Amino acid sequence: MTPVSIIMPILDEGPALAGALAPLQALRAAGHELILVDGGSRDTGPQQAEGLCDRLLQARRGRAAQMNAGAAAARHDILLFLHADTRLPADAPAHLAAALAGGHGWGRFNVRIEGQSALLPLIALMMNWRSRLTGMATGDQAIFIRRDLFAQLGGYADLPIMEDLDLSRRLRPFGPPACLPGPAITSGRRWDRHGAWKTIFLMWRLRAAFYLGADPHHLAEKYGYAPRQD
Repeated sequence: MTPVSIIMPILDEGPALAGALAPLQALRAAGHELILVDGGSRDTGPQQAEGLCDRLLQARRGRAAQMNAGAAAARHDILLFLHADTRLPADAPAHLAAALAGGHGWGRFNVRIEGQSALLPLIALMMNWRSRLTGMATGDQAIFIRRDLFAQLGGYADLPIMEDLDLSRRLRPFGPPACLPGPAITSGRRWDRHGAWKTIFLMWRLRAAFYLGADPHHLAEKYGYAPRQD
């Protein structure tokens, strides 16, 4: 067995967090590690995690900062970054082991999106094929990477958005990602809340602007990220 450190950034996940962690308990029982990194939740999310993770850390708000903190505390040589609204397939460790044995240093899972919009299956298909064709991966796809390679790259860049695409871009010289079948199942709540087509066009514009060198902080504001007023 190849032990994996699963790193999950959380922020105001509330009572839903316990449900998100429940499927991961079988992986913990099999010897894998689950690290939660809280970015300053103001709800009961951290309390929901009691007894359901191996470590609960505090870090500065922002997925990049939170995931870097989790990676620094991880015990195992394989890091898997999992969003709180994404579920891994039950056989994820076996697929990871096979990918690593095949020489891949990093990779991701195919994704399936759960929600109300009839467009979600098409969106997932497009995400998976775009990733395969471009060698890029998104956080919804549960990115995994060898710890030594992650350290060599300096971890995630300190960006408020697009940290996953930035990491993928820096990983491409080391080979394409392993595209594992999965699927990882992620929430379609953003597409349902804001409208599927509106969200698709927004993400296209943001990604294009990012690749053309736009300020990620400005892009984060367009995405809806607002700094908290403490």
